[in-house]
Amino acid sequence: MFTPKQPYFGLKGGWLTVWITIACATDMTLFGYDQGVFSGVVISQDYLDIHNLNGPAKTDTLAIITAIYDIGCFLGAIVAFSLGERMGRKRTVFTGTTVMAIGAALQTSSYSVAHMIVGRIVSGIGNGINTATAPVWQTETSQAKWRGKLVILEMMMNIFGFMTVNWINYGLSFVGGAIAWRLPLALQYVFIFILWVTIPWLPESPRWLIAHGRDAEAIPILADLENRSTDDPYIKAQYEEIQFGVEYERENAIRWRDILRGRTQAGTKTIRRLLLGAGTQAVQQFGGINIMSYYMPTILIASVGLDDSMARLIAALSAVSYLIASGIATPLVERFGRRIMMMISTAIQFFCFLLLTILLFYVNDPSYPQSKTVGKACVVWFFIYYIGFALGMLGIPWLYPTEINSLPMRTKGAAVATATNWITNFVIVEITPKGVQNLGWRFYIIFTVFNAAFMPILYFFYPETADRSLEDLDAYYRENPPLIVTRDKDSISRKRPTKFIRMGQEDIEKAAKTKEPLERRTYSVDQKQ
Repeated sequence: MFTPKQPYFGLKGGWLTVWITIACATDMTLFGYDQGVFSGVVISQDYLDIHNLNGPAKTDTLAIITAIYDIGCFLGAIVAFSLGERMGRKRTVFTGTTVMAIGAALQTSSYSVAHMIVGRIVSGIGNGINTATAPVWQTETSQAKWRGKLVILEMMMNIFGFMTVNWINYGLSFVGGAIAWRLPLALQYVFIFILWVTIPWLPESPRWLIAHGRDAEAIPILADLENRSTDDPYIKAQYEEIQFGVEYERENAIRWRDILRGRTQAGTKTIRRLLLGAGTQAVQQFGGINIMSYYMPTILIASVGLDDSMARLIAALSAVSYLIASGIATPLVERFGRRIMMMISTAIQFFCFLLLTILLFYVNDPSYPQSKTVGKACVVWFFIYYIGFALGMLGIPWLYPTEINSLPMRTKGAAVATATNWITNFVIVEITPKGVQNLGWRFYIIFTVFNAAFMPILYFFYPETADRSLEDLDAYYRENPPLIVTRDKDSISRKRPTKFIRMGQEDIEKAAKTKEPLERRTYSVDQKQ
């Protein structure tokens, strides 16, 4: 990889973080772009003609081509947590980007179903690698005060990519022919080139370097990220804290075979926490978001009865409201907490699917005289669904697994959650075309029921993680909390429980009096019963 003569072109502190954020946000923009690009491809007549996908008999094949991308993403996520851990964060993202470049070339040049399927799988593998790694790279190279905001920013950029491709699909629909679907696929290279020219000169994760015995490389990076000297006491303390965390993780790491057998450390509630984290991703996907993301124009044409041009326009406009709502969600998630925002989000989704089911019943009833008017009313609820999803279920399922899992389980918890996202994503994308074709308005009953079922699950089983330190959550689970979280006020309190505030103050006072080294102070807090 290219390395400038002066490290990071002389950038330090906030400016260096900005450029890491540009790389990671570009990756998430590419992710969003990829999620939306095929919604325009699958209704392009030239694409259907060239690949012989016209007619109801080809619906299954069309669904497989679209959904196979998610299988590639699932495989890529697995690769990221095995090979990627040995390669390092930035090299892994660079590799995933290169794999996506190959996949984009294959898709853009496709002239057969087999050709497109291979391209979709390859692109998916690259995207799976990137989406599993870039957020970790961002987190491990950001100052603590910026981490939460930067994660939310990346999810906004994901929606920005999704919105952008919907407008591109709409604009090119007036051109028609091969360019209407090949050009949107080729435009992935705009984001790929940005990643290629930024990743090589950016710093590696100092935590990854320390974990692999490359401390001499890590310390200058820590100093540059904070814009301090390597002799600064803050940098020394930060280094010692990371070093202790790495050692703690090594000594307390839990093997996959032990997790599968239920053999975990007493009092840690490892499996419960693992399932809660992965469960947020399952709730996100079975809430119905990728019915909209992958097939919005198709649904508007097949279920609502709009023409091609109007369907693309509505999809593009709804993506704008989606982006705006994702920005509004940033302060709300901290103000109201994870539980409340997930429940509000799911309740809005339930209400939207319920009304869509009722309205589409009348739209598809040939004896109903106002079916066209009712069809127009359906469009409103597609917009509101996006807004509801963006308020909570867009970002929290990516955040919650990193908070709820213990330090030794954080990497494995993220792996399970990411894999859960992609495999459930595949299920939804695979069944949607056939469901819309065969079940019509009845297809939406499924997701009305799912969202209705998720609300009590979130209410009774999910503890609040906002305004808690990661050590607070470890201490919470050491107390053997009830499975039904509503039985314990501290479990669902938006504010940090008083007992944790008091414990933290006592630890600080004790450490100040004894003047113990940082490693011992951290250890005493983590191990306290």
